[in-house]
Amino acid sequence: MSEDYYKTLGVGKSASVNDIKKAYRKLAMKYHPDHTKGDKAAEEKFKKITEAYAVLSDPEKRKQYDTFGSADFQQRYSQEDIFRNFDFSDILKEFGFGGGGSPSGGDYRFSFGGSPFGGGGGRRQRAVKGTDLVYELPVTLREVATGTSKAVTFEHQGRRENINVRIPKGMQDGKRLRVPGKGDPSPYGGPAGDLYVKIKVLEDPVFKAENNDLTIYRTIRLTEALLGSQIAVPTLEGGELSLKIPPGTRHKTKMRLAGHGLPRMNGAGQGDLYVIVLVDVPKQLTPEQEKLVAKLADTGL
Repeated sequence: MSEDYYKTLGVGKSASVNDIKKAYRKLAMKYHPDHTKGDKAAEEKFKKITEAYAVLSDPEKRKQYDTFGSADFQQRYSQEDIFRNFDFSDILKEFGFGGGGSPSGGDYRFSFGGSPFGGGGGRRQRAVKGTDLVYELPVTLREVATGTSKAVTFEHQGRRENINVRIPKGMQDGKRLRVPGKGDPSPYGGPAGDLYVKIKVLEDPVFKAENNDLTIYRTIRLTEALLGSQIAVPTLEGGELSLKIPPGTRHKTKMRLAGHGLPRMNGAGQGDLYVIVLVDVPKQLTPEQEKLVAKLADTGL
């Protein structure tokens, strides 16, 4: 289930970094295990507010969270991603919890995906997370351009599971989407692992993709190259664009249609569509064409 991190900390979306820090400090003082003495519900609350703070206190993670929303962010970021570069001990020391996070000398450590506390004088055992699974999902360039929802069927623990995965616009080859809790169960009673859906973008018969840019080849006649022309260029979405071919266009000229490539995953516009113009030079001429070309030759062309 996705979390509203702003609601978890009790702040608005326009809250400053200082406001977020103050809100976390207040909640951490309330729910820290030194104050709750074994209350499992309080431990879970402490885990959630710490996760929210780890995201909203980091400018880049907060930007991604605000851009994609809670559900998509949870798919894109694993627990390891969320807490990367987040020094849990230093944060709690700053808020007055000494000795690795506990005024009474206990060593509480955050455990990704399971209980937020582990280790430390044998007090608590770290909850071991189950193994993550990876499933490769083929998608077409057209599905990348528009976004889609796809059914995923996979074998898991001797049974077949069916889930729907939303593919956001601009998804790139090799990127992974996270489905929490759909991996293997923990052998020690901890949380289940996650399912990572790895995207495999299939080759398209018309367009070639490189990052967010697309390339297409279009063939024109020799006369169109010499005199100039207007040609239609198809788009991935099934529409058409008009491209002006200037007089004197050479074979394999590369022309750019800005903003008509694939959408970027961060929502910042689209890539470009490049048209490589191929000039069709006939291998054989009709007698009439030979006469006309000979006249052109006489003019110095």
